[in-house]
Amino acid sequence: MSLDLTPVIFFGSQVIESYGGGQFRIGGVFHKGSVSVFSEKTVPWPVTLANQISLASIDKEIIISESLEILLIGCGRTLIPPPKKLRSALRDQRLGLEWMTTDAACRTFNILLAEERPVAAALIAID
Repeated sequence: MSLDLTPVIFFGSQVIESYGGGQFRIGGVFHKGSVSVFSEKTVPWPVTLANQISLASIDKEIIISESLEILLIGCGRTLIPPPKKLRSALRDQRLGLEWMTTDAACRTFNILLAEERPVAAALIAID
């Protein structure tokens, strides 16, 4: 007997299929550089280093969204602490911040997407 552990993802969802080499493959499309990923679309994110991440650098659509509850930030290959001001500012917007390495954020995004959770991710591209 075998079990299929593949999560059910609906057509058109932005499943992160691969990452590395400075790019991502999301929903069958390659994206060069860092990206912001929503359940229905992926857009470029002009951040290349974790110390560039601030409230101002995060896609405005994430900040103003009333439907999102979780923001995953993939801060690159090495985990560094998130800026305290960012966590506080996002809490004021009723948005939970989950800060992790990019590879962990990619896996977590797919799991939350499969669970139909209101999530977005801002991911720094890694080599």
